[in-house]
This record gives sequence, structure tokens and C-alpha cells, in this order.
Amino acid sequence: MQIVIVTGLSGAGKSTALRALEDIEFYCVDNLPMPLIGKFVELANGSGVSKAALVVDTRAGEFLLGVGEALRALRASGQQVEVLFLDAPDDVLKRRFSETRRRHPLADDDLDRGLARERRLLAGLREESDAVVDTARLSVHELKGIVQERYGRAGGTQVALGLVSFGFKHGLPSEADMVLDVRFLPNPYFVEALSARTGQDAAVAAYVLDNDDARDYVGRIVALLGFLIPRCESEGRSYLTVAVGCTGGRHRSVAVAEELARQIGATYAVTVRHRDVERK
Repeated sequence: MQIVIVTGLSGAGKSTALRALEDIEFYCVDNLPMPLIGKFVELANGSGVSKAALVVDTRAGEFLLGVGEALRALRASGQQVEVLFLDAPDDVLKRRFSETRRRHPLADDDLDRGLARERRLLAGLREESDAVVDTARLSVHELKGIVQERYGRAGGTQVALGLVSFGFKHGLPSEADMVLDVRFLPNPYFVEALSARTGQDAAVAAYVLDNDDARDYVGRIVALLGFLIPRCESEGRSYLTVAVGCTGGRHRSVAVAEELARQIGATYAVTVRHRDVERK
């Protein structure tokens, strides 16, 4: 059984993540007490449920203390368990609570103290997590896309490869399992005829890729992924997210991500997302 534990800070997007998982046919439960997880898995297995998503957070109160033991017991019983932790800076979370006029579950009259307490209580779960996603700059649709890209093939026999282009000046994608730097390649930004286009344009792609360094680099990465993906499969993983970065995320990283997808897409399931292509 594929089990995704969704956790993290209040206001970081757990409800959005749970809805995204429900849309790809996960059986979803919000705020299930930890002592009941074993019984839930037993019942779900008996009912033919193959994919389940559970939200676990500070609403569990004292039951939260047993989360580590519960996770170890599930894994020991042969379940495929992954923990997705959603986070965001305090100023972002406070703004979201202000905009929605919701009350933080641990804040009586001081939101800062409530957030600090919540971070302390969730520290153990964060350490147990398989992925930490910072949702500060993500829209609802972008977070949903990341979740579905990562878990959309959960329970399948083949790893789903997600390629994400990005710009280093906008920060690293927190969902990445591997980060590639392509800033050494020719930069179309400094070519007047190409600067306003993106790496999806044929002329820009040719400028970036039509040289020995680019061909050699892409070939080496394809070989690395060909080596790595089967080993991820044998480990029981259902996804691998590779981020490809250049300075701004509009030219070189986009072209290289598209070329990697073209070369490896015939062998593996690949999705491509260009995070910063519309940014200036």
C-alpha cells in the first residue's frame, strides 16, 4: 500500500495537497489520530485501497508524540510510506492567516508564539520527511502540480521522472531530489535576437545546445539517469525530481530540460515543468 503522510505548518498548504492527492485517486483522511493509523491501514488493505493520504499535524495534540513509532511500524509491516512536509516562512504564514481571517490552532492571542510552538512540535516529523516543499512562492495550482507530479504514479512499477527548469536567482526548487547547474553553457540572454525568447524556441535551444560541451553534458546526464532510475525503482520509489538551473530560468535551463525529456522520454515516464520561464 502506498501511503503519503501530509504534514507541515498551518497555512502552508496541507488542504491543497490533500485535495490534489484525492484528485489522483488517493483515499484521503484529514487529522487521523496516530494510534488509529495501523487499524486504518488494516481496514483499507482489506477493502482493496492501494493508495492513501493522511494529514497529520498539531491538531493531533498528544497523539503527535507517537508519530515516529507509528511510521516505523508501518514501514516494518511492508507499507510504502512517504512523508511530505509543507513549510513557509513565518511572515508568509502570518499574511495568509490575516488574509483568510482564520485562527491558528496553537495561537491564543500571539500568532508568533503559536508558530514557534508549532515548529517545535513538528521538528521530529520534519526530520522524518522524504520531501520538504517551501510553498512561499507557490500558487495553489503550482502546489497541486508539484504534488501530482510527485505522486501521480504512486504504486506503479516505474519511476516517474520530473524535470523542473528554474533560475538560481529565484531560489532552488525545494521539491528537487537532484539539482543540475547549466550556467556554464552559452547564454542567449546576451544575444539581442534571442534574449526575449525562451529555451522552448528552436533558435534559442540551438544556441544553447549546439556545441560540444552541451552535447557531452546532456549525454552524461542521460547516462546518469539511466543508471539511477532503475535503482530508485528497486528501492520502491515512485518518483525522481531533477531540477535544471541557469541564472534566470528562461533560456539555458529550459532548453536543457526539454532536451533531457526528449532523449529519455522514450524509455521513462517524464514530465517537464518550467518554473521561472515567465519571470523577468
